[in-house]
Amino acid sequence: MTQYSDYHGPEGLRVRGTVVVVPGRGETRATYARLGRRLAADAYRVRVIDGPDLAAEDLSAPLDGFAAQVADAVEGTVSEGTVPEGEVVRPVVLVGADSGAAAIAALLARTGAPAAGRPDALVLAGLPGRTTGSVESWDDELAVRTSCPAHRDVLTQDPQVRRGALDDALPDALLTAVHDGDVDVPVLLLVGDADPLADHEALARTAKSLPRARLSVVHGAHHDVLNDLQHRSTAAEVVSFLETLRNELRPVITVRSSAW
Repeated sequence: MTQYSDYHGPEGLRVRGTVVVVPGRGETRATYARLGRRLAADAYRVRVIDGPDLAAEDLSAPLDGFAAQVADAVEGTVSEGTVPEGEVVRPVVLVGADSGAAAIAALLARTGAPAAGRPDALVLAGLPGRTTGSVESWDDELAVRTSCPAHRDVLTQDPQVRRGALDDALPDALLTAVHDGDVDVPVLLLVGDADPLADHEALARTAKSLPRARLSVVHGAHHDVLNDLQHRSTAAEVVSFLETLRNELRPVITVRSSAW
């Protein structure tokens, strides 16, 4: 069985970059099919991988394994006809949700992080704080995750989705590495203002402490910020970040006058 879910851009268009998506607690690759298709429509090569198991007290071995998984996923996107021929199309951007966001941030913050599969930028969506979901039923968990009917249906109908996963606390060492680590690549932080699991103050401090970071708040969005009702606007923010990254972090569009 394949370890990845792949999404390719329209035929005939040159690939603009490589995006690897890492799901969060309880989620599966299928959770991000909509996002994968959306980013691929803008000619990005998208690969969704399985989220890592980070339950161990000592994170060294799990993060080593995750680093190898990411490197393999990135290198595996090379295919005939890529430009330059036989090379990974850059920029390479890791997109993580929930624990997936924590994992990729911790990976980049580690001293001596491996160069293989090293990304050019990160998107950290729904980065959790130290609180857990404390959900008593599936309906409670859905209320924490999303108000999008389509996304709720995807989660409910997927037999591989692990219900109650938001009650699993992330290791404190992982969250410390995320918020106190030194990530030297551009970072887009995405959070819903209705996310009960986010530590909004910690996110603001982290965004200010990083050399190249942008914190974008999605109004009305819950914990699954990439898949909530505002998913179109959120995906547009991700694409805007990808395009700005391709332009050496210079905004492609600036607003000089607006009535709103």
